[in-house]
Amino acid sequence: MNDILLEGSPKTPTVHFNSTTGLLELRGRSIPENSIEFYRPLIDWIDQYAQAPKAKTLLRVQLEYFNTSSSKCILDLFKKLEQVRNAGHAVEVHWHYEVDDEDMLEAGEDYQAIISLPFKMIQVEEVDDK
Repeated sequence: MNDILLEGSPKTPTVHFNSTTGLLELRGRSIPENSIEFYRPLIDWIDQYAQAPKAKTLLRVQLEYFNTSSSKCILDLFKKLEQVRNAGHAVEVHWHYEVDDEDMLEAGEDYQAIISLPFKMIQVEEVDDK
């Protein structure tokens, strides 16, 4: 299975989905022109990954901003990972947010409240989108 390596742009996040290590990363900004079009390959990748996931899967989210349509697509990613967890595999989400960014902390808490995945809230000085 191929990994996904997408360099970020001013409107799309950096994406590193590694099937060998089970580390999935989203970093940067997510305000694509068409969120569904951008996230569809990521959701499809998780579907394929779910056929033979690693013993532990970690999704690391380090977004500085995302729009409403991205939030729905991110929820869909979480739902796919929830299915991996429900199949008996360890899945964890590390939600990174900047010290003074209460909106991003709240967004992580909102996801945590509606998705049955273990979340770890990680406060950072500044989100590294490099």
